[in-house]
Amino acid sequence: MSRYASYKELKIEHRPNGVLLVTLNRPEKLNAMTYSMHAEIGRLWDEIDRDEETRVAVVTGAGRAFCSGNDLKNPDPDFDGVREIMKDAVRIVRGMVECDKPIISAINGVAVGAGLAVALMADVTIAAEDAKLIDGHTGVGVAAGDHSSLIWPLLCGIGRAKFYLWNLAPLTGKEAERIGLVTKALPLDQVLPEALRLADQLAQGPQHAIRGTKRAINGWLRSAMPIFEHSAALEMVDFFGADVDAARKAFRAKQPVKFPSAK
Repeated sequence: MSRYASYKELKIEHRPNGVLLVTLNRPEKLNAMTYSMHAEIGRLWDEIDRDEETRVAVVTGAGRAFCSGNDLKNPDPDFDGVREIMKDAVRIVRGMVECDKPIISAINGVAVGAGLAVALMADVTIAAEDAKLIDGHTGVGVAAGDHSSLIWPLLCGIGRAKFYLWNLAPLTGKEAERIGLVTKALPLDQVLPEALRLADQLAQGPQHAIRGTKRAINGWLRSAMPIFEHSAALEMVDFFGADVDAARKAFRAKQPVKFPSAK
């Protein structure tokens, strides 16, 4: 039995030369993230790190989206549920940082929230030029806590990080390439082929040198982990605020949000 047989919402395929293709696999829901998918992604990276058959991982989304964010049919979490969400969010980010094997994301469409965290925490990020990248947290009344405080300032600078995390302008794959947030932006039909081409190139390169380089460079991210965990905790606190409740009701009613804290 495959070591990945227990994963139900991820499609995982071994390809030649030790490349592993991971696909978020709820295309009928634009790969919206259930709590179980969130947990699966949280434990995936350690599994890949221990998988002797895998040298490089590529992660993408099925259909026309990478991941549209939290599934609105998820039940509103209680206190214990919020603690589990935070635990899995930390596992995703730490797991991608600590996995010594290269991870490449093929961002084939909209990437929101925790889905954007998976997309941008990859070591090499290939985005469709017209993909919409939406952190989304502040728009629903919570601090940006999944990944952005950790890596956005390193990639695009503190000022731009705040600007886009406050949702002051839309962010496409093309704009993300311009500001340094993604490695490359390409026409959609070239995104996955380019990600797989680069994965194949890395998989046939000097493995110890490649993994050692990732581990050394990721020292910057390890040193910033307290910032990330602080942001994650602030996000979880905000789950119990009036702004989140107002945002949930407005989104489900398809109406503009009126945040109580802005009155």
